[in-house]
Amino acid sequence: MRQGVPADPPGPRPSGGGARVVRPGPHRPGEDAAPEPEDGARAREDLLSSAVRTVLSGTDAHGATLHLRSRDGRSLVLCAVAGVPVSILGPFRRIAAAGPLPVAVSYRTGRTVLLADTEDMMRRFPQMAVGLPYEFASACVPVRSGGETYGVLGVLWPVSDDGVPEGGRRHVRAVAGRLATGLAALAAAGHPVEPNGDTTVVELTPPSAPTTRVGLFDWNVSAGRVAADDQFCEIFGLAPGDFDGRAETLAARIAPGDLAEFRAAVRGALERGRVLAARLRVLDRDGHPYPVELWARTPWDGGPDSRGRLVGAVLDTRTGTAAAAAVERLREGVFSLDPDGRITYANHSVELLLQTRREDLVGHHPWQVLSWLSDPVYENRYRAALLSQQPTAFLAQRPPGHWLAFSLYPDAHGVTGRVVAAEPPPGLPAPPAEPGPPGEWTGLGAMYHLLQLASALSEAVTVREVCRAVADEILPAIGGQELAIYAVREKRLNLVSQSGYPDGFLDRFEGIPVGARVPGAETLSTGTPIFFESVEQLAAAYPGLALDDMGAWAFLPLIASGHPVGSFILGFDRPRVFTGEERGLLTALAGFIAQALERARLYDAEFTLARGLQQALLPHRLPTVDGIRIAARYLPGTQGMEIGGDWYDAVVTGRDLCLVIGDVEGHSVGAAATMGQLRSAVRAFATGGEPPDEVLARTNQLLLDLDPGLLASCCLVRLTPGEDTALVARAGHLPPVLRYPDGRAEALYVAGGPLLGVTPGAAFPVTVLRLEPGSVLALYTDGLVEDPAVAIDEGVDRLVAALAGPEAGRLVEAEGPDGLAERVLHEVGSTHRVDDVALMVTVYR
Repeated sequence: MRQGVPADPPGPRPSGGGARVVRPGPHRPGEDAAPEPEDGARAREDLLSSAVRTVLSGTDAHGATLHLRSRDGRSLVLCAVAGVPVSILGPFRRIAAAGPLPVAVSYRTGRTVLLADTEDMMRRFPQMAVGLPYEFASACVPVRSGGETYGVLGVLWPVSDDGVPEGGRRHVRAVAGRLATGLAALAAAGHPVEPNGDTTVVELTPPSAPTTRVGLFDWNVSAGRVAADDQFCEIFGLAPGDFDGRAETLAARIAPGDLAEFRAAVRGALERGRVLAARLRVLDRDGHPYPVELWARTPWDGGPDSRGRLVGAVLDTRTGTAAAAAVERLREGVFSLDPDGRITYANHSVELLLQTRREDLVGHHPWQVLSWLSDPVYENRYRAALLSQQPTAFLAQRPPGHWLAFSLYPDAHGVTGRVVAAEPPPGLPAPPAEPGPPGEWTGLGAMYHLLQLASALSEAVTVREVCRAVADEILPAIGGQELAIYAVREKRLNLVSQSGYPDGFLDRFEGIPVGARVPGAETLSTGTPIFFESVEQLAAAYPGLALDDMGAWAFLPLIASGHPVGSFILGFDRPRVFTGEERGLLTALAGFIAQALERARLYDAEFTLARGLQQALLPHRLPTVDGIRIAARYLPGTQGMEIGGDWYDAVVTGRDLCLVIGDVEGHSVGAAATMGQLRSAVRAFATGGEPPDEVLARTNQLLLDLDPGLLASCCLVRLTPGEDTALVARAGHLPPVLRYPDGRAEALYVAGGPLLGVTPGAAFPVTVLRLEPGSVLALYTDGLVEDPAVAIDEGVDRLVAALAGPEAGRLVEAEGPDGLAERVLHEVGSTHRVDDVALMVTVYR
């Protein structure tokens, strides 16, 4: 009779690391909804794994990625992936939320980003094409619930005439929506949903059923009793209901010639605590022997009978063994690569053709084991096959002149390869007889980082952006751990940026003269790169120099157009030999960085001057009027470095107060200059006692006369405190928002005229409002409420919501208009705003 199954079967235990593997398992409908386990981190991981598995199971897609926003909202971190190697996605594991990649754009805009093929990607997102120049279609869908965007779900398809299939888009959006709902529920329950540093690698279920049967057992060797499951009984040729639980019954099902080896394996397991992959033959129901593997160990519970007891499994591997034997008989080489490109199987013909033992191949990348495959073009072939899901072929020469033809056949689970002897291609020059060892920086991942650095530096305009680009791309590319950039100011070196150094270590070098006897200064004064391949070399050259825990260094001069800019220092945690190629590459990179840094320093100086001029055009302080309190804020755009034309003003005219806010189109010095002219004109006309409609009419005519080629919007509100009235006139500007004393708030869509500078003789209607004591009026420019992902009216609605309710009222009472202005900027404004923002909050008492 059946005795039961082991409670603690043997098997490998999971290990930690930057990438966590989640094995495939049965998927149940509704698994995407938020689970409710005690451990919030586990619940979050289950949600992510289920989402990427579900999104692939319902489409013809072959890969999925899931990025979640970081805690500070500045980055998107790869948290789960399926069907795509993490090694290929290395440069994209952390993406700047404000960056130019599809994932970042989808996150910022809240819209789906579709790419039909490589040409589409190169045209719209050239920086991504640098790192992934392969044929595939993709969709990036925001994971969004309500007004909250948690991240982006990305999916890859093979390229087709249809691009991203319509049904696939709907499915991905549905999965992203359910995931967002689940993450929102976790957040509401107090569980963090931000990245925890790991990338969950979700293994996909193979397309065919497993060919290996596994039977579990619990054997009390001392008592001669065996508890086994149904699969175990069937492997031993027994009907589950007929097994009497006796060890002698099982021994009778073992091939006679293997009994001695079986008994030795059992004795060894009891003595050592385990036995791994002991091979023996058992008899099927017809009495024919076939091979199995025995895995067993003593229990971990340490009970009194544990030393005389074994728990474990028996594996029926005959199908896999027969398949392997069939492949072994082939004269052509057959091998298998896992999704990360490591060899998982190679037949005997591969050994002969590659002249390398299988033991040296399995578990390694072929381009790392075989120096003649170290050219990045061969790794690129594997990546192209895996990401495009299209077969590919190439020729390679094994020294000293043996040509081999490789064919790669991919699916979402890996690549099957074939290799045969081939004729040399005609017309090729003879390669060197002995290729050198592969360099540390020749991998495609490193190449991507260096190309990405070139691209990022070409776009960086500020010193901060240059330094961030260098730190983000250089260290991952070359395997360095420390980086420092120094700039020359008044013949002294000052730290501009650093990464990886212990706190306070670089303080002692701050402000050292360019002629000082330290390597960071001497590399600049001599214009010569200095490399130290060990601690001993550096200590011998500079006795007494303070050192940290690094093992090798590169000190590089930053020189632009013959002008010394600064020094660039790289540290490596282990001793290393810098090849001539590596030294040349680093020296060239230093020149490129120097050019970008010098250009950025000039820009920063010019930008500081321009921004100062713009700030000078705005009021330095606001007037004080009895019964009225005013707070104003101006914020420049965070994207794009040109100055804008937003302005605000408050003008006292006798017993009245005029509130003015406006926006000149564009971002340029011309826009700022026009803004200054309009602000002065409005102030002059309002001070002269003109009514609001006349002020705007005369300003409109002035702008037409000036003809700067720019348009402007403006809103003017004249308050008369003694009469509790306000006159409102608009010229193409967004509506003011009024908060009533009872806590209600609304946008005042009063009648208005056209933009200034459009129509000669345009009229600007005036609307009369009654203001009750305790009212709050907000004037603003479009930079506060605009969002590419939604209609601008929705942004205005967000502003109305921020001003309504008791919380806003309590804030006004406690902190006045300044506190309310800060709340509005925080709740309504975007941290990645493209446009400038001007805001005036007025409390009427």
